[in-house]
Amino acid sequence: MPELRILNAAEVRRSLPMAAAIDGVKEAYLQLSSGQAIVPLRSHIDIRSHNGISLTMPAYLPGRGDLAVKIVSVYPDNVKRKEPAIYASVIVLDAESGRPVALLEGGTITAIRTGAASGAATDVLARKDVQVVAIFGTGVQARTQLEAVATVRPLTEARIYSLNRNQALQFAEELSGLGPIPKAITVANSPEEAIDGADIICTATTSKKPVFNGHDLMPGTHVNAIGSFTPEMQEVDLETILRSTIFVDSKEAVLEEAGDLLVPMAAGEITEEAIFAELGEVIGGQKSGRVDSEQITYFKSVGVAIQDAVAGRIALENANDLGLGKVISLD
Repeated sequence: MPELRILNAAEVRRSLPMAAAIDGVKEAYLQLSSGQAIVPLRSHIDIRSHNGISLTMPAYLPGRGDLAVKIVSVYPDNVKRKEPAIYASVIVLDAESGRPVALLEGGTITAIRTGAASGAATDVLARKDVQVVAIFGTGVQARTQLEAVATVRPLTEARIYSLNRNQALQFAEELSGLGPIPKAITVANSPEEAIDGADIICTATTSKKPVFNGHDLMPGTHVNAIGSFTPEMQEVDLETILRSTIFVDSKEAVLEEAGDLLVPMAAGEITEEAIFAELGEVIGGQKSGRVDSEQITYFKSVGVAIQDAVAGRIALENANDLGLGKVISLD
């Protein structure tokens, strides 16, 4: 009898631990960069009257038979209504028959797999001796960024910067010492204070202008930039781009959507050749990663549907083992 397993947000969190998500994302990036994955560019629907956007993201990974479609809506103004800025659902399909096998709350999957992307990039590109991370943003995405980098590196301190100081204080209180996250979480008074001496920087905002000055970057820093996902959004400035070796999740997707790179390209300040490698090429050994302790590495992720496909498979497998979720008959 065909069945569909439905997982809510709490059940997704239990069935998708960050370490497993990071390993899964590495595998997915490897398949993407080796040409195995089938990933059409996501389709966009602009809902400008409500300052929102809805995206449909299908993907198939033949290596493990991961097949899924995600529908995600991003409405930044939802925060004013005390609602999540992101609503999403992930439908996991059986690759042999096309039968839907799971419906997963997608906001949580999005946050975890996006954090896992930065965790994978940090593990591959950051120095081994890093201790301090600076996080820009205090939303759900920022939380999983911190969890992910703390999963792959034994951090001693995290610094948080947000335009909303009260949210930053709440963020610090709630996450201090949680799992692999260090107890020492400082709320910075300025971007300069946040990145002063930071080994890793994660930007997880919806800003349309750079959130820190690239002149202030310390040699050897690793930057994870995940917030900008349209050509107009730019969290990271030109100076950071010029000082960095640039790595991306998907070159094709980044050249469609990543304002961090498209804005300076449109101005003639950089070209496509500035992108050194996809992360999957580094994982697969086709391209080098970090070559010395002074190098600044920059990872730009706009999110690729392969992340949802692999995360959905991992969550479903663990949910089956743990007996999580509600199972309904499709007959």
